[in-house]
Amino acid sequence: MKPLILILLIAITMQTDTIFKFEKTSNITNWTVVNDAVMGGKSSGAFTLNETGHGIYTGHVSLENNGGFSSLRYRFNDISTEGFSKVILKIKGDGKNYQFRVKSKLTDKHSYIALFSTSKTWEVIEISLADMYPAFRGRKLDTPNFDANSIEEVAFLIGNKTAEDFKLEIDSIVLK
Repeated sequence: MKPLILILLIAITMQTDTIFKFEKTSNITNWTVVNDAVMGGKSSGAFTLNETGHGIYTGHVSLENNGGFSSLRYRFNDISTEGFSKVILKIKGDGKNYQFRVKSKLTDKHSYIALFSTSKTWEVIEISLADMYPAFRGRKLDTPNFDANSIEEVAFLIGNKTAEDFKLEIDSIVLK
């Protein structure tokens, strides 16, 4: 009886839900690049699939005209976060710092943000949902951290207050 309980506990604690897994045949039409051009800036970003099927987010952050960011977002029908406490990113970065963002509702003006650093190798980044703080237009809000029961958008943003080229390779985004 004890081995069965152990197996059930392992199965429960290993529960995951894939938000997006990139493959050669992935449809990336719901992925959108939003640059600081919406505010007069001159940054640029692009998103494609490479020959191995990974999502490739590249571009240049410009500080001209008060610019300074590029973002990549993915919108979808709501995914329940009940029973999950983390987002797991499998990525290969360029050594730069990025933000991972979620919105519980598309109509929300604010996002919940986690900062992460990248290396130039494939890595798994674990982000606690409860540690994601609310922000709007770069300003942290005086409201509680993420505690919603679902999400409808995930996003990556680069905006390190420096002009720089960037490249982020994405394999998967998973709730755990």
